[in-house]
Amino acid sequence: MNITILGATGWIGGEITTQALLRNHQVTAIARNTEKLIAENVTLKNFDLQSDDDIAPLLAGADVVIASIGGRAAGNHKLVARTAKRLLAALSGSNTRLLWVGGAGSLEVSAGVTLVSSPDFPAEYKDEALAQGEALNVFKTTNTATQWTFVSPAAVIYPGASEGPYRIGGDEFFTNEQGESKISVTDYAIAMLDEAQHAAHINQRISVAY
Repeated sequence: MNITILGATGWIGGEITTQALLRNHQVTAIARNTEKLIAENVTLKNFDLQSDDDIAPLLAGADVVIASIGGRAAGNHKLVARTAKRLLAALSGSNTRLLWVGGAGSLEVSAGVTLVSSPDFPAEYKDEALAQGEALNVFKTTNTATQWTFVSPAAVIYPGASEGPYRIGGDEFFTNEQGESKISVTDYAIAMLDEAQHAAHINQRISVAY
């Protein structure tokens, strides 16, 4: 499978790149500066999402595009939803599926109440969570032929190796028996690649946690 990974130099995008290579996929990595990416058997393409340049030519030939766009850096809040719109438009008319690295903040803790609106939601992650919520709204409200899947991680995603089987949910926030919502970045990337290969949740948001 030809997989293009946008944001491949980030810590989540980098792990998705690693897992894709372990499965012997053909990987194209796109980032503002791919010189930071040290990986064999990867096609490297530089692209700045802040620019208005056409990204469509860089995505040509991909079976799946996986986009990992962080919204925490200064000025990146608006970039997240804008990129979702750009990618849906760029892939329209193709057979390429779009998988999106989403956030947990838009998961519902009760009917119509999102995690990001909880009073104890960490302030340092709020802008990014709101940006990802806006991106989710783009996916849900855009009339497009592009097949997409928005993949939310658990509330806590952290560096580390695989810890075993993960669970898949939908829009509702869920926890394990200890009341924890967590997943390692490795298992999140594994879940992303599983979805890339099996296309089990087309035009849906799913959540991944232990």
